[in-house]
Amino acid sequence: MKISIIGGTGGMGEGFALRWVVNHDIIVGSRDAEKAIRSAEQYMNTAVSSYGNSMKGTIKGADYISSARDSDILILSIPYESIKLTCDSISNNIRNECIIVSPIVPMERNDAGFTYIPFEKSMKSAAHILAENLPGKKVVSAFHTISEVKLKNINENLDSDTFVCGDDQDAITKLNQLIGEIKGLRPLYLGSLSISYQAEVLTPMLLNASKKNKIKHPGIKLT
Repeated sequence: MKISIIGGTGGMGEGFALRWVVNHDIIVGSRDAEKAIRSAEQYMNTAVSSYGNSMKGTIKGADYISSARDSDILILSIPYESIKLTCDSISNNIRNECIIVSPIVPMERNDAGFTYIPFEKSMKSAAHILAENLPGKKVVSAFHTISEVKLKNINENLDSDTFVCGDDQDAITKLNQLIGEIKGLRPLYLGSLSISYQAEVLTPMLLNASKKNKIKHPGIKLT
């Protein structure tokens, strides 16, 4: 499977690349192709030293458009305010069969702590805006409450759940299988894409709780 991560030079992108390269070919996408190539080379060196001959995939870098083209799974690890601009630049290069995944959380920080922008400013969820700007595409949301520090540490068992929202059951099944390849991460179906805000809002809640209670790298697990 070919997995592209737009915004892949960030912490989450690094974590996904290192976790999934065991079985899949990864493309790290950035507006700056040279930056993506450098990051991909660093990730690949880390992966080779960790997995050795057991690794089946590769990690390469590319620009946004090249990353989107021919992908089976496309992770959009981008800021909330960049959704429309990014979608405009890649929409014509995404295959209909491609599954587009949103881990995007619209939040900001003020004196009260971290807040969820759609609630504070009467705006739409990240998944809603993404689906609006990629009509007819298979959009799924997931990974909102995952610690990027733990994700990048490939020896770490995440021991967490991630809520998955979407309307295409085949896309959800395939993404759940991919999630299951990350050690200690369990996918839980939350519902349709229209309620993705329920998963997105958990991120500022977790950050506020971790800051007030001095908890490092929190996650969520239902028991």
